Amino acid sequence: MNAAVRGAVAAGATEVLVNDAHGPMRNLLPEHLHPAARLVRGKPKQMMMLEGLTAEHEAAICVGYHSRAGALGVLSHSFMGHEIEDIWLDGRAVGEIGLAHATAAAVGVPVVALTGDDAACAEMTAWDESVVTVPVKYARDRFAAELRPAEEARRAIEEAVLAALTPVPKRPAAPEDESVLAVRWQSASVPAVLLGIPGVTALDSRTVQARGPLPALYRQFGVWMRVASSLTNQPPYC
Repeated sequence: MNAAVRGAVAAGATEVLVNDAHGPMRNLLPEHLHPAARLVRGKPKQMMMLEGLTAEHEAAICVGYHSRAGALGVLSHSFMGHEIEDIWLDGRAVGEIGLAHATAAAVGVPVVALTGDDAACAEMTAWDESVVTVPVKYARDRFAAELRPAEEARRAIEEAVLAALTPVPKRPAAPEDESVLAVRWQSASVPAVLLGIPGVTALDSRTVQARGPLPALYRQFGVWMRVASSLTNQPPYC
């Protein structure tokens, strides 16, 4: 994280907001965070992994991401450890990476860089090849990887963020239409309850969808996960 902040500062950033957004969202040690950054910590958060992001920001950087559920990547999952099997945004298979990218774009902020394992980097490139990616490990399996030396990885992150922010990136065009988000759950109990939310419809016994503008649809998805957590007795990863 500090390497990414250093790269942003070197590129001329005057304000850096860090959102701790994995698991309990209390992973970073505040006293060790780069002094140029402000930290958003803890949960719940309406915007989950994008809490604090506004149109006033010029760029978003995704640090420490993983590939979506079903991919052979380190810690691969989509928001929840087991309960979510698949997600589609406008008919396109998506995980945390693509959904964060699309939602940030709807806010008016481009995602310019991403760090993670090679599977996460490949997923980001497939979604938007203009995003600079930094593989810091190479997946051997879901819980095994070959790691780059720490100092080498930090240097690569700092250089990549500096390059991604030089010059200041262009803002994405606002979405012209509403989006459709569909989620396939492991348990049929979750969709059965979600159908009580206005606008949520069933595609089959384990798949529901809703239509609406991003980022409002992203916030609603967060509510879906809270419902799923209460039904399956498993806290969401994010």
